[in-house]
Amino acid sequence: QVQLVESGGGLVQAGGSLKLSCAASGIIFGINAMGWYRQAPGKQRELVAVIASGGGTNYADSVKGRFTISRDNVKSTVYLQMNSLKPEDTAVYYCNAQTPISYWGRGTQVTVSS
Repeated sequence: QVQLVESGGGLVQAGGSLKLSCAASGIIFGINAMGWYRQAPGKQRELVAVIASGGGTNYADSVKGRFTISRDNVKSTVYLQMNSLKPEDTAVYYCNAQTPISYWGRGTQVTVSS
């Protein structure tokens, strides 16, 4: 089992920045990719960014150039630096860890005001 705890969400004005953190605990040696997803009200959950155990990354087109995902394997933590935030980035952001099983955190709210 893997437990994921997100932190760092909040309210920010458009153009501002936030940094999300996701700490993993439990059977973490089996984790391959870790990533961030988001779900806005009335919409489906969507991929924001993912980072593989080897460091390769992939981003949604809507966040490329503004968001950066990183990973600290010693701390078993993944980060999402979000810059130039837009109101359309408002959502609950979920951390995900991929082993043969997919694990999810409870989510953290990000609200961007115009």
